[in-house]
Amino acid sequence: MLKRATIEIPFIFFAILMPFISGVKDLDLGPIAISSEGAYAGGSIIVKATAGTLISVLLGATTTVRSLLRGFTKLRMPSLLVQIATFMLRYVNVISAESERMEVARQSRGFIATGPKHWKVLAQAAGTLFIRSYERGERVHLAMLSRGYVGNLPDFEPGPVDKKDLARAIILPLTFSIAAALNLIYSMNFQ
Repeated sequence: MLKRATIEIPFIFFAILMPFISGVKDLDLGPIAISSEGAYAGGSIIVKATAGTLISVLLGATTTVRSLLRGFTKLRMPSLLVQIATFMLRYVNVISAESERMEVARQSRGFIATGPKHWKVLAQAAGTLFIRSYERGERVHLAMLSRGYVGNLPDFEPGPVDKKDLARAIILPLTFSIAAALNLIYSMNFQ
């Protein structure tokens, strides 16, 4: 989890600099003057970024994409946004594979990007990939329309809750509640 959370390092770096670069320098820490307003803002950014990142990483590690999209629907996120996310997640692998095929084709012709002089070729490849992706999207949309698509994806409701899942959902909070109660009783007896 911590390895995946390293994505927040730029935000933490920026937050650490905030007491030195923002606001009026009203706190003296020896030879260094810092802004209390900047320190508060930087600490706030660190706490929020860390909490948000850890929650996102935990959600991504424990929830399937299908369940996440179903949850967005149940939370009444606009249907169009859920559909866009669904198609994006379905076709990211297709576009990635297309990009890899284009890379193999360039390498088979002896092309190896070594610097700014090759940026034109890479920009043309990115443009070609965009055009191919757009055309594929058009073909997929026409195929969906020909199969009766009217603007809503079919709703796949989950089946009944499994007894094992229900037991797992009850055991963890129950264990923590018992541990908290025992801790409270233990601390009251020794005061």
